[in-house]
Amino acid sequence: MKKLLTVVSSLIFFLQSYAQDTMGMDEKIDHFFGIATGWFVKIIFWQIPITDEVGLFWVLIPLIVGATFFTIYFGFPNIRLLPTSIRTVRGDFEHVEVDEEQPNVTDHDNPDTIRIEGAQGEVTHFQALTAALSATVGLGNIAGVAVAVVIGGAGATFWMIIAGLIGMSSKFVECTLGVKYREVGEDGKIYGGPMYYLKKGLAEKGLGGVGKILAISFAILCIGGSFGGGNMFQANQAFEIFQSVTGGTESFIHGKGWLFGIVMAILVGIVIIGGIKRIAQVTEKIVPFMALIYVGAAMVVIGMNYTLIPEAIQTIVVKAFSPTAITGGVLGVLVQGFKRAAFSNEAGVGSAAIAHSAVKTKYPASEGLVALLEPFIDTVVVCTITALVIVIGNLEGLYQFGGMDGKTMIEGTSTMLSGVDLTSYVFEQHIPNSSYVLTLAVILFAFSTMISWSYYGLQSWTFVFGKGRNKELTYKLLFCLFVVVGAAAKMGNVLDFSDAMIFGMMVPNMIGLLFLFPKVKDELASYISAIKQKNE
Repeated sequence: MKKLLTVVSSLIFFLQSYAQDTMGMDEKIDHFFGIATGWFVKIIFWQIPITDEVGLFWVLIPLIVGATFFTIYFGFPNIRLLPTSIRTVRGDFEHVEVDEEQPNVTDHDNPDTIRIEGAQGEVTHFQALTAALSATVGLGNIAGVAVAVVIGGAGATFWMIIAGLIGMSSKFVECTLGVKYREVGEDGKIYGGPMYYLKKGLAEKGLGGVGKILAISFAILCIGGSFGGGNMFQANQAFEIFQSVTGGTESFIHGKGWLFGIVMAILVGIVIIGGIKRIAQVTEKIVPFMALIYVGAAMVVIGMNYTLIPEAIQTIVVKAFSPTAITGGVLGVLVQGFKRAAFSNEAGVGSAAIAHSAVKTKYPASEGLVALLEPFIDTVVVCTITALVIVIGNLEGLYQFGGMDGKTMIEGTSTMLSGVDLTSYVFEQHIPNSSYVLTLAVILFAFSTMISWSYYGLQSWTFVFGKGRNKELTYKLLFCLFVVVGAAAKMGNVLDFSDAMIFGMMVPNMIGLLFLFPKVKDELASYISAIKQKNE
């Protein structure tokens, strides 16, 4: 009876909202969705109060604790094995020259992957890395960092770097397992990710039933996350900044988000129809290009203020331990830094293991070491560069940090800016018309994130609904449809729910990692031994 009353009440609320003529269709959908899913969002993003103003999302605790444990257990692989991971990406250890005219060279295959004898997979180490990076390097590196630094002060940058460094260990563990427990279809396609190591890995430990439940839970959450945070949010923000830079309310595209969405959907569709090989071929070109655009522009801003760099670094370190840096003291600063790093690099969430599973390799640990570079590039490099730009802007007196809402007031005006608008403002003060460059970077970030998350969602979709061309095509068409919906609608509750689903993926994934991490130790020993034999 109680469940029936709940359903009836939800329907009444929906009908009431639908009847309000003042609300648009997207607002009505958003309102109903908030009622139906708000409970889940509250559970995932429930905050443990630290002070009256500062709280810590509980989902960050297992991510931080797990990353710290893996860092210590594996003997600081984020530092000790960094040179090996770089050499692995370059192909120094598995690149074996063979005759490219041999019969096993198939149409459209990558010669670099074929040269790895006796290995199964679809993409190179570098392609797998860029495919995974394209899903994490994005708006969070531009907008999210600005919000974290404004709220937490310059010291948040220090803790963001620390979180990125230990997150490297989590990526190493989950991506090694992703390759170890992947499956290869009759057509050579690779199917991998947490779904498979949860199902197969836990079955080896006599926990097959639990593994299946966790695997299906992860896959369902990943599908939802791919449609929302990995799709609609990206399309929505790309449209917003494009509209803003082309005139705002006076723009030719104003009110035509659907048109922008159709164009994006067509471009996304062209790429994702080709599968992981096409995605990898695109990301290996677009990721370095978009990084060059954004990081290059940021380095120009930093270079123009090179005299402030020592002061900026000193401020970051000092404020990281300053009890007055933010309401909540050192813990408040730490929370902001760790929160931004976790939301940016997704270490421990398990998403990246799906892309890395498709690599052409004989040694699972080799791809774990490649994945180790992700948080380093995403958080330690890109996020830190953004933070330096924001801190330098503060030191120049363009604005002053403060405001628990993440907004800061521009000096001498009544204008309040936050997120990407604040980052764009600093760029404009040093590089005229740089907002156009930033807009291009944001759109590229959004596009690359969408095509990578489409692969994550597709792998999860096939795990739940089964493999087959028609089933895969159904998902891809739905994904493209959601690109249009995301660009055209303003659905805050839908996007909150999708973000919650992405971080909900952490729960089954971390459970699996804590059961299976000893397997990673064995795989690492095997790979290191192979490297030593090759060098002898």
